Amino acid sequence: MNNPCYSGGVTETRWLDEREMRAWQAFLIAGALVERRVEQQLKEQGLSLLQHEVLVRLALAEDGELRMTELADSVVSSKSGLTYQIGQMEKAGLVRRRNCKFDVRGVFACLTDAGRAKLDEVAPGHVATVRQYLIDILDGEQLDNLAETLEKVAAQAARSECATATEGEDPCPTS
Repeated sequence: MNNPCYSGGVTETRWLDEREMRAWQAFLIAGALVERRVEQQLKEQGLSLLQHEVLVRLALAEDGELRMTELADSVVSSKSGLTYQIGQMEKAGLVRRRNCKFDVRGVFACLTDAGRAKLDEVAPGHVATVRQYLIDILDGEQLDNLAETLEKVAAQAARSECATATEGEDPCPTS
């Protein structure tokens, strides 16, 4: 099957059919638009989406702290990107870092009281936005199907990321 978007002599490519293209385009558009709305709401509260996710993960963690590598995996961020964000959040008093007592290479990110208060402050608006643009427009069966589908997509992408990790990187996220 030929694809009108491409003019090369590619003959062995499994092009997307109409149904598959519809799903792909819907995924891209919905993901971008929902993320934009959530980012906008959080920005009005002084946080980025990544910063919010860091606060959530730390709030859910035992003792409100996680190793930086584990936190990077859980928020799907590069270690350098997370290090930068943690630095910004540390300046704002939302988190602090502490060294691991048993591993000189280990660093923990720890939620502060100010970070917990910030999370409490932004939570109502964040949840309202997530409900408005995703949760409340789907019925229970659609939510279950969406969750199962996206978990499958995420698992495949994570396996692919493990296979292509470069030397020195943690090849497989722990989460």
